[in-house]
Amino acid sequence: METAVCGGLTPTEPAIPEVQKIADQVKPQLEGKENKTYQCFTATEYKSQVVAGTNYFIKVQVGENDYVHLRVFVSLPHTNEGITFTSYQTGKTGGDPLTYF
Repeated sequence: METAVCGGLTPTEPAIPEVQKIADQVKPQLEGKENKTYQCFTATEYKSQVVAGTNYFIKVQVGENDYVHLRVFVSLPHTNEGITFTSYQTGKTGGDPLTYF
């Protein structure tokens, strides 16, 4: 993963296994909020932001040309706080850029 300047978003990168794992961990929360079950849930790309931990902005494919954008906070390891599902956007397409939200 590329290191970011503190507070700024990294350039968009192809999703790596670590990012898919983060998306998978918040999938049940998203399904609960949307009252849907996603058969397809594939992280395709992401950006990150270093704060007092790391914010991940993850584009996830949930249908043929149906995407959701997730914002997930991963705390610093020594805090033992883990992952927090912060926010999301639905109704996205593969061409929609990941932006701060």
